[in-house]
Amino acid sequence: MAILLFDGDCGFCAVSAARLASWSTGDLEVAPWQGADLEALGTSSDECRSAVQFFDQGGRVSGAAAIAGALRCCRRPWGVVGTVIRWPGIAWLAERVYRVVAAHRHRLPGSTAACRLD
Repeated sequence: MAILLFDGDCGFCAVSAARLASWSTGDLEVAPWQGADLEALGTSSDECRSAVQFFDQGGRVSGAAAIAGALRCCRRPWGVVGTVIRWPGIAWLAERVYRVVAAHRHRLPGSTAACRLD
């Protein structure tokens, strides 16, 4: 089973993660990193604070690649979207969009003061 770790202290992240989990085919666990065994997964709190993390049999990816991996575990059309996000050129753009959204998540609907990255 694949795992997506998100920031459970961020309201925007929690709402987004719940939506993604509702699209899952059942092969994806979506959980806040704050309650996960990070050492067993081979990651750290610093890495989880910096970007969403995705783990599957292929290893670990973060940021837009993590979102793409999680989407590939979801029903159509989301699984297709996850595949397209990883295409050359689109992956580059997706990572930039991810970074902009992450930097401004405290301004997005559902956000809380804990969403600030500074």
